[in-house]
Amino acid sequence: MGSCRSIINFVHQTLVKIQGEEASAGTMDGAWGSVQADWRVVLLLILAWYVLLRSWERKGTLDRWNATRVFGVILMVRSQYGLGALEKASKPRKFWRIYGEISLWVCLFSMFLVAATMLLAFVTALLTPPTANPPSASEMVAIPGLNPMIPLGWGAMAFIIALVIHEFGHGLLARAHGMRIRSFGLLQLGPLPLGAFAEPQYQELHKAPRKERMRMFAAGPATNLFAAFVCLMLLGGLAGNLTSTTEHPHVSGIIKDAGADQAGMQPWDTIVSINGDEVVGLRGFQDMMKTFSANQSITVNVLHEDGTQEDLTLVLSDKHQYYLDLGWTEENLELFGISPGDAFVGVEGLGDGTSGIDRIAGPFSPRFEGGILTKTIYTPFHVLNLMIIPFELQGVSMYPVEESMLAPADGFIGNTLGISGILFFVNFLFWLMWVNILLGFTNLIPMVPFDGGHLFKDWVKGSLDRVKRIGRKTKMWNIHPMWVDHISNKASSFSSLMLFVMLMFVLFIPYI
Repeated sequence: MGSCRSIINFVHQTLVKIQGEEASAGTMDGAWGSVQADWRVVLLLILAWYVLLRSWERKGTLDRWNATRVFGVILMVRSQYGLGALEKASKPRKFWRIYGEISLWVCLFSMFLVAATMLLAFVTALLTPPTANPPSASEMVAIPGLNPMIPLGWGAMAFIIALVIHEFGHGLLARAHGMRIRSFGLLQLGPLPLGAFAEPQYQELHKAPRKERMRMFAAGPATNLFAAFVCLMLLGGLAGNLTSTTEHPHVSGIIKDAGADQAGMQPWDTIVSINGDEVVGLRGFQDMMKTFSANQSITVNVLHEDGTQEDLTLVLSDKHQYYLDLGWTEENLELFGISPGDAFVGVEGLGDGTSGIDRIAGPFSPRFEGGILTKTIYTPFHVLNLMIIPFELQGVSMYPVEESMLAPADGFIGNTLGISGILFFVNFLFWLMWVNILLGFTNLIPMVPFDGGHLFKDWVKGSLDRVKRIGRKTKMWNIHPMWVDHISNKASSFSSLMLFVMLMFVLFIPYI
């Protein structure tokens, strides 16, 4: 329950390789502590760390620290800190048992969802091998600072907090069911935290009823997912305390050889007016474009990122033909109301001044259009989009230009924190949410030694026990208890092996 809390980049490889897309934003400024590390340098540092650990081991330093060396280069440090707080927090035993039951159902559903996603990624990689360039060595590990998409400062801070949340969740349910926790601890590769653990009394753990043990395993990843949801709601609250410094829309990308590109429009240009008429908001731009048709010439006044303003004359393209060339069908175009001759400027990523924070807050932004049902349906898809953001934006939560378009709204939070304070909490909550999602779902892979592997093993055993009871009750069959244990162990080992093979295939097929 913690000896392998190493966070792999499964989500990264699955999402990016299925899409076959490369980041379009270029290298972003402001990725706090981002490091580009050569693989040979990484190996040299790991070798030096290994030699240092062996030296500490021979001198007895690790014994004095209550630490051991595992897997050669991982330092496993135990501590009694937090046990007192755990004991006090776990006092309402009934509440935590109810919490554990809810966590169990959430994790069982999520575990099978993760397994289905891995299977889909494997089949997709098998049938249509990725054509994009394989990731660099530093991108193959989800270690803050080494992976250029996970900044060292925000990443390390979020990982430490998320790991504490995860292990405290395990500890709370263990104590709620009377199991003792011997120590908390941290797994380290040099100064970098790779994982954490709550070390239970293993005899009590294995002798505990199956349902109680499953609740305990589920509590860690479930607490991560619940914490991520709380962070998302808080981000929605912060989004409501931010407003835009401009009422005009801006573009984040220019389509090559289209009208905007030929006229000289640049990424992050703000569209001030068209043919002398002021453009107010994204909807104002869309309404204005309905009055034009393809092949018309218009004059667009834009404000460049450097503060200069310019009139551009561009010829509108045909939106219908553009999407046909992309492979859209006539039926899809008709469904979206796109007709032949519709005007198309040739830009992408058109948004308001608050689009950066609204992209993060999603359905919890006060500017999100839709009722409770729409928000509920959209939230899972929004979480998936959130996992892709660091890889699209090269290690930041928002484009720096989008941050510069934000200002604090009038109110207690805006007046107290100011724009720099609000953006600090936006980045902190984003990375804490992102890491909690990654940690929660990674630990639900139904593969030992992850929590999902232990859950799957106990779930199989529970299912076989129910089959055994039905057989005895109906007198149709009689299954020996040792057979139940044997089959559940075999099923767990087989699923772990198959999922490991699929995972390695998805990760390394780009190099073949």
